Amino acid sequence: MALSADSTRGASVAAAAAASVAMVAGEVSGDMLAARLLAGLAPHLPGARFHGIGGPRMAEQGFVSDIDMDRLTVRGLFEIIPRYREIKGIQNALRDRLLAERPDVFIGADYPGFNLGLELQLKEAGIPTVHFVSPQIWAWRGGRIKKIIKAVSHMLVIFPFEEEIYRKAGVPCTYIGHPLAELIPMEPDVAAARSALGLAPDARVIALMPGSRMGELKYLAEPFVGAVKLLAARDPDLRFVAPMAGERQRQYFTELIAKAGLQSVRIDLLEGRSHEAIAAADAVLVASGTATLEVALFKKPMVIAYKVMRASYEIMRHMGYQPWIGLPNILAREFLVPELLQHAVTPQGLADAMWEQLNNLANRKTLVQRFTDMHHSLLRNSAQESAAAVMRVIAASKKSS
Repeated sequence: MALSADSTRGASVAAAAAASVAMVAGEVSGDMLAARLLAGLAPHLPGARFHGIGGPRMAEQGFVSDIDMDRLTVRGLFEIIPRYREIKGIQNALRDRLLAERPDVFIGADYPGFNLGLELQLKEAGIPTVHFVSPQIWAWRGGRIKKIIKAVSHMLVIFPFEEEIYRKAGVPCTYIGHPLAELIPMEPDVAAARSALGLAPDARVIALMPGSRMGELKYLAEPFVGAVKLLAARDPDLRFVAPMAGERQRQYFTELIAKAGLQSVRIDLLEGRSHEAIAAADAVLVASGTATLEVALFKKPMVIAYKVMRASYEIMRHMGYQPWIGLPNILAREFLVPELLQHAVTPQGLADAMWEQLNNLANRKTLVQRFTDMHHSLLRNSAQESAAAVMRVIAASKKSS
């Protein structure tokens, strides 16, 4: 529930002398979420120092990153092993700095493997902690709730069903809605997106989203390109757009396209512009993660793909609590869209699933309605809601000290 104008003003006055807010985001999605929080929080704390580890979107809100966020980016359980010492060293150095500084609040934006451990040590030292975006304890690793109880002063959740989980566990919690639900229009402008990307209004367009991290591309880019080859053979007039997170990703994808002999297929590699690509598409082939929710909010049919190191997958599979891995399916509590996992991520499997999503008009109509309902359920003023919750935490800490 949002604070009233008077209570928000009171919390702001109580925390007006706050000198420092420390934050950590470890990847692109956390950077986006934390930037939204900063936009709501900064007006309540004029002159405060916002720093820690973050990305470019946080920097746009005045955040100062003491350490490059890219140094934390890693994917999978076993993939972290070669970099464990480096990442643990970053965590320890930041912990020591924050214990000496004693910020008014620490906010961990997602990235639970790093942030919960840091939050535990800071909270034990009397520094209030806020965790932004619940770890998926409802999907796997439910035992993590015990650590959350010890580490987190207040949890900010972005899915409505999470609120009850934390209330039952005795963890103060606020449902703030999902920031993406505010950023993405309820009725996307397909014509404008196609015009911006130079696509004909009547073109049949597939967006390819194999992930922003090289760890994802390593497992998904090749089968995605293989699926493109098969789909283009079925319909040579198909257009493909693929948002690339950076030059390294673009080069990797370009080499795979050349290797597959697809120079004649119309594939546009974009510098970012993922929302335009999704809006312009008739269907989307997407790596599992936050991007699947973006596709749902754009009301598009999709095929979700997930593949990691085999050992990581086997452990995660045995620890899973539910049959879905894609966020749209988790929110719907059913398989609204197909998920292809691990060994099923093949060019043929992806192409067949995409062809069905592209051509089943009745299914497309159903998905538009279901995804519209989902969009409404996630829509809140997340900047205002999250800032109000953080201000309550700061005010309560000052009152008790």
